[in-house]
Amino acid sequence: MAQEIIRIRLAMPYRMGSVNCYLVKTDTGYILIDTGSSNKRTDIERELGRFGCKPGNLKLILLTHGDFDHSGNAAYIRKKFDSKIAIHPEDSQIVERGNMFSNRKKGNLIFGMIIRTLFGFDKSKRFKADLYVTDGFDLSEYGLDAKVVHIPGHSKGSIGIVTNDGKLICGDLLVNSDNLNQPRINPIMDGLETAKNSVEIFNNLGIDMVYPGHGKPFKMLSFFNNHTDSF
Repeated sequence: MAQEIIRIRLAMPYRMGSVNCYLVKTDTGYILIDTGSSNKRTDIERELGRFGCKPGNLKLILLTHGDFDHSGNAAYIRKKFDSKIAIHPEDSQIVERGNMFSNRKKGNLIFGMIIRTLFGFDKSKRFKADLYVTDGFDLSEYGLDAKVVHIPGHSKGSIGIVTNDGKLICGDLLVNSDNLNQPRINPIMDGLETAKNSVEIFNNLGIDMVYPGHGKPFKMLSFFNNHTDSF
């Protein structure tokens, strides 16, 4: 199967940086991995159209986790593009309740209110997924020669997508800089040891390139070379 990964970089509110969505072009259509926050809805719509993704050929919206900067446009795009949304079941309550702390160890009421205000995840943007994906889920039905890998740490239901040719879309488990090539574990973690265990899984998957939720893509080898003491 032919497959091309297109990075769509969207600005986050209040100059909080950027977030990546990945549009994967296959022989049979497109898969959108993550959707950005709702403040950039017009931008992601424009980018989808620019690369030929339109209502009828978006086979799946696949969320690496439920946080608002990754799922904020999912319900809107599902309706407009007549698609389906997939998420790991352990993050489903985040998008159903509009509360990113609903399944995390530490919740802060005030911080949660601030986040919901910044990302605009009100009732109109909450949703119930059409499909729940777990470790080993095969995406070939949707035209993508890849499988889902469960990589908790940032959230309980975080997932990665590993293609047969050694590419990994990792959500927020790993991050990088757009200016420097310094990939690292995301400092915002629900469980650091859990995250490290998830990273160790990558050793046996033959991964070459990594496409993070924040920052530019990088070589998996460059991450391990910089973290020899930890892994």
